[in-house]
Amino acid sequence: MSGRRKLLLVGLAVLLVVLFVVAVGAGRGDRGGPDDDGAVRWLGRLVGDSATVDPATVRAGCDRTGDTLTVVGGCVLRVADPDGLRTLVLRSPDRFRVTAPAPRDAGFTVDDEVEPGEDGTAVAKVAVDRASEITVGCAGGVACAVTIGS
Repeated sequence: MSGRRKLLLVGLAVLLVVLFVVAVGAGRGDRGGPDDDGAVRWLGRLVGDSATVDPATVRAGCDRTGDTLTVVGGCVLRVADPDGLRTLVLRSPDRFRVTAPAPRDAGFTVDDEVEPGEDGTAVAKVAVDRASEITVGCAGGVACAVTIGS
């Protein structure tokens, strides 16, 4: 093995040990939650933002003003093929329900009711990897506003 390869392998091993130490040291004793800012999220921001679905590629079967939908009862969103795994982000000040196909030919549908958090905004993040139809509905069948965004 050449000296250059040995140096490369030693450098890679040192980098892996440093990343492990940072990840363990930055962690906490609790299990955490999906909104926690931990080492993994920090590394993700360092590498770059995750890809989100462009709101312009989403067609809606309900009234739409810009990126805001007025949902009465239910609304079907048709997302164009994003050419890879992307995240469709939906926000609302009200509780709403989302039904979407699981990515990667999983063969089942995901159904969730999203509640507003401490900031007063309900946020749903839907994984999309192909052209899909996603249903959005408001709690109690009343009208609500849902924004497509990042």
